[in-house]
Amino acid sequence: MGSFRKKFIGDRRFYKTLLVVAIPMVIQNGITNFVNLLDNLMVGQLGTEMMSGVSIVNQLMMVYAISIFGMVSGASIFSTQFYGQGNNEGMKHTFRFKVISCLVITVIWMTVFYLFRSGLINLFLHDDGTGVDLNLAFNSSQQYLLIMLVGLIPFTFSQVYASTLRETGQTILPMIASIIAVMVNFVGNYILIFGHFGAPKLGVAGAAVATCISRFVEAILVLTWTHFNTCRFPFMVGVYKSFYIPAILIKQIFVKGMPLLLNETLWSVSQAMLTQAYSTRGLSAVAAFNISGTVGNVFNVVFISMGSAIAILVGQKLGAGNLDEAYDTDRKLLFVSVITGACTGALMFALAPQFPKFYNTSPEVRHLATMLLCVNACFYVVYSLYNATYFTLRSGGKTLLTFFFDSFSLFFVSVPLAYLLTGLTDWPIYICFALVQGTEAIKCVIGVILIKKKIWLVDLVKELN
Repeated sequence: MGSFRKKFIGDRRFYKTLLVVAIPMVIQNGITNFVNLLDNLMVGQLGTEMMSGVSIVNQLMMVYAISIFGMVSGASIFSTQFYGQGNNEGMKHTFRFKVISCLVITVIWMTVFYLFRSGLINLFLHDDGTGVDLNLAFNSSQQYLLIMLVGLIPFTFSQVYASTLRETGQTILPMIASIIAVMVNFVGNYILIFGHFGAPKLGVAGAAVATCISRFVEAILVLTWTHFNTCRFPFMVGVYKSFYIPAILIKQIFVKGMPLLLNETLWSVSQAMLTQAYSTRGLSAVAAFNISGTVGNVFNVVFISMGSAIAILVGQKLGAGNLDEAYDTDRKLLFVSVITGACTGALMFALAPQFPKFYNTSPEVRHLATMLLCVNACFYVVYSLYNATYFTLRSGGKTLLTFFFDSFSLFFVSVPLAYLLTGLTDWPIYICFALVQGTEAIKCVIGVILIKKKIWLVDLVKELN
């Protein structure tokens, strides 16, 4: 018991440090996703077609957002270690890289969404014989998408700045800005979707307008606060006077970061393909997955925040050259991830039947959403452990490795399995979903083995000095 405690249980200082880093992210992501749930409930009051239309666009937008996350994360591997080393010039160069690369990605995705919007939306629209209006769902999707494009630029800057602040341990400001933004979005949705306080009743267009406004608000808050507090962030002084980035750093970011970008992009594309596979069972399936996914995101904040905490805490120790301490810290964080995953899954399973009752949709959709939530809840320990192992390997720059056992396996195993199950069987969609999610357990085992081999214990920035 003493040996177990020493290996997996931290002291008071350990948990205090973890809470300082993780709690603001849990609060930020929790409030964001809870308000998103309320927003989703508002759109859900408009009917199954409009709710599904918005869900389709959000699925497409997720591919873009994850691409930004992947690029930011690739550079963050270095900036986190630069910060642990106290290297402000290195922080400045990685920040510039984030800005330039993320703006390029944003312009590319804006072009793709605008030119190919009709074909992309139609991939998810299938008649299930329940009398739903596919034309109404299509028109709602297209209207929502075109307005949402306006908010992509401020979203990009928010992500770049917020990620950099978190790498320095400053998680409070991104949390506050995000909370304010989601509140603006929530109030805007209430006013513009239903036409309250004399405003026009815009429906799904109102939801898109409110989201865009909130993204501008968040970007303004984060950028303004950061540039007025350069004493805390000296690397921001003169950051835009030049866009010089050392060639060796660019090369290293691409070597280590490109697999991460490809991984995140392929992962999000795979998730969209999974949704498309499930959508072949009809618009009812799209609506049910929208409900279960939105509710699930509220519970996901725990293991997602734990992953980010691992990237920050372990990454800083690696950058400082404390490899043994990094391994010990990571082992304790993995244990915390498993325990919190079990508790979160149990809570989600208990509450699963309640959430779908708030949606203005058919009993069939409510039942299907409940079953999907229960399936998800049963896998939360697996999700938590796998997410923790992924961020551990990433903190040491093993991005090519994570690419092969993360999105590569998702794309070549989970996606084909989903298409086979939905196309060749008449099993209920939640059974198909459970079998597909079961493949995550295999990746979990591989991740633990790789961590125990200690191949991720690498000080990446040492070779750049």
